[in-house]
Amino acid sequence: MVTSKKASGAPKPAQRVIKKYPNRRLYDTDTSTYITLADVKQLVMDSEPFVVRDAKTSDDLTRSILLQIILEEEAGGTPMFSEAALANLIRFYGHAMQGFMGTYLEKNVQSLTDLQTRLAEQSKNFTPEMWTQFMNIQNPLMMGSYAEQSKQAFEKLQEQMQKNTEQLFGAFGIKR
Repeated sequence: MVTSKKASGAPKPAQRVIKKYPNRRLYDTDTSTYITLADVKQLVMDSEPFVVRDAKTSDDLTRSILLQIILEEEAGGTPMFSEAALANLIRFYGHAMQGFMGTYLEKNVQSLTDLQTRLAEQSKNFTPEMWTQFMNIQNPLMMGSYAEQSKQAFEKLQEQMQKNTEQLFGAFGIKR
């Protein structure tokens, strides 16, 4: 279980280090305890900065562990991604747009997170009746804002692709 740092007077490191051992166990160096994927998920939920390192090689395994958490979440409840969405994501690997897609998705998820934060801040003192009224009025406006941000991110993606394509063709002496 993830617990707070022992009161040793030592400053807390900027980033928590979790070691992954060959037996697949995860060791939290901050708390000097073994932890589970559920504990790592809680670190993510608490926005706690951490890195997962291979205990032998010190390779960064953070992405692998995060993907493992996503896989467990997708398998154990209401999935976030449909089969069609997953298939489309797979199709971007090896495609010219692979590098752009990650940035596009990241910006869209951040926009949704920002929207959720604003919504939570605005609704702290709402009664259920006020909440219903707020959602009827604000939801289309906020989703419109998200849609606009998504559209802008996509347009930037298209512009960057066009520039990269022109540079690539320019290297071969082909002009538009």
